[in-house]
Amino acid sequence: MPILNTDGIEIYYQEEGDGFPLLLLHGLTSNSEMFRHEIDQFKNNYRVVAPDARGHGNSEKPPHYELEDHIRDTIALVDHLGLDSFYMIGVSMGSYIAQGVAIELGNRVKKLVLVATKSHGEQASMEELYDRHADEMKGMTPIDKMVAASKYMFHNQKAVGKWLHETAEHSEQLTLHEQAIASKALEGFDFRNDLHRISAETLVIGGLYDGLNPPDYGKETAELIPAGAFLEFKLSGHAPNVEQPRLFMEVVTNFLE
Repeated sequence: MPILNTDGIEIYYQEEGDGFPLLLLHGLTSNSEMFRHEIDQFKNNYRVVAPDARGHGNSEKPPHYELEDHIRDTIALVDHLGLDSFYMIGVSMGSYIAQGVAIELGNRVKKLVLVATKSHGEQASMEELYDRHADEMKGMTPIDKMVAASKYMFHNQKAVGKWLHETAEHSEQLTLHEQAIASKALEGFDFRNDLHRISAETLVIGGLYDGLNPPDYGKETAELIPAGAFLEFKLSGHAPNVEQPRLFMEVVTNFLE
């Protein structure tokens, strides 16, 4: 199991394949196993690196951390691996981390894909969704709230349910307390004034039915990146790579090539 020690925190990562480096950054409360389908395909042409963010998966779980810690961890990883330049794909939380990395590293990031993203937020997107539907979710347990929220997040519920089950079978899942810590780390970030520093050609993908990070958030992000373009998936919500996987792989592969 490859491990990077950064600032005294152990960060686990997967590395498969050969070729130009491709970094995959996962979403909130998930881990690198959420990319199993993508890793299996991309490794035929790329050197795929997929870390578990601190507080997630097999990485160490400190009692407090912030989005900036995720960004520093990711930069430490690419430096540790000697990646002078690389491509990067980030989904949801991973896309926030990716924005921070691309802002800091400039032209080392050659191409960037941001999926189900936003460029700023006072609180985690899930907490915003809970607030928008507070009357419906009043009195629900945390688990029941997550179940109720899924109808606002995804279009292809069957595909997402299967994907979540498979990811959970093959990786360590967070406790509710660990999820709360992870969610709090995403409070109060704003990249809008710095997105002009991203030099990478950037593709932003949003799902029409994404009630967590609606397409307008992605459009705003793309417009603030000099070489940014936005693409909306019409039959997806918050997980376009899962809800329309063949379209996702075709579009992203063509973009990277």
